[in-house]
Amino acid sequence: MNKNEFYYDLPKELIAQTPIEPRDASRLLVYDRATDTVTHRHFCDLTDILKSGDMLVINNTRTLPARITGEKTDTGAKITFLLHKRIDANTWETLCRPAKRAKKGTKLVFAPDMTGEIVDEGEAGARTVKFDYDGVFEQILYRIGDMPLPHYIHEELKDKERYQTVYASKNGSSATPTAGLHFTDRLINELKAKGVEFATVLLHVGLGTFLPVKTDTLEDHKMHSEYYMLDQATADKINAAKREGRRVIAVGTTTVRVLETCADDNGVLHAGSGETNIFIYPPYKFKAVDSLITNFHLPESTLIMLVSALIGREKTLEIYKTAVDEGYRFFSFGDACAFL
Repeated sequence: MNKNEFYYDLPKELIAQTPIEPRDASRLLVYDRATDTVTHRHFCDLTDILKSGDMLVINNTRTLPARITGEKTDTGAKITFLLHKRIDANTWETLCRPAKRAKKGTKLVFAPDMTGEIVDEGEAGARTVKFDYDGVFEQILYRIGDMPLPHYIHEELKDKERYQTVYASKNGSSATPTAGLHFTDRLINELKAKGVEFATVLLHVGLGTFLPVKTDTLEDHKMHSEYYMLDQATADKINAAKREGRRVIAVGTTTVRVLETCADDNGVLHAGSGETNIFIYPPYKFKAVDSLITNFHLPESTLIMLVSALIGREKTLEIYKTAVDEGYRFFSFGDACAFL
């Protein structure tokens, strides 16, 4: 398939620049695959939409304020780094700009208690940085860093926690699994009271989530890898739901990547951890995931391709056109859709 088969027109004014309050007041487009019907609801209506016994699977990764700026010790010139992947306790793979100033051996000051040195150069602004700091790295990061908002968001984020899910607990992501941003503690408690079950997986979202598909054909695209973890208790819990015929509903494409990575050809999940570079696009056959709650994704992105694998490319583009016509808010801080 060609990437241009997943293109759609989106007016710029529909790209959400700020999160809506409260979180679960966002709109929710619901597509019922059994009846081939679309309804327009709000996220807080999930308690009416989901059924007792449904299994909601969430990703509990926590996003680091991974955009930091350092000053070169020799010239004072500023370079901004986006932390991508931790190599060891002190060393990170990063993307930086302006890259022309960031040569191997460059030493920088990020804060009075944190310095760094570029120890390796890669392509397209990729740099490996070794940090030296006094204290706890994450605590310094939360003090000096900014949230790595996508390039299409131009408004300043006043509250860093608003780019976290309410259940985020495991530090490590360079971007937030945004489908989960719509949940509130109140909504989660209401869903549990109704009999909806929750299961938690982990996938640390990398910067590759923002990277475009550069090849014309999908088969030639090399997917980025991300760290995942599925423990045995969670695998057992989801497998039980599958055996009992209950729906397994993934919250976000990152959750889908974990579940489909860990499922065998019979749809049985096996505990594990490591790096996954699974690329899901039509005509992929899902093994573990029955349904999906997610946001609206960029044209020609790997994420809209994943959605198309679940409900079909033509139906996906049809639903996206409906969302545009209805004035839904798009992308990270936008509205949500449920494919049930």
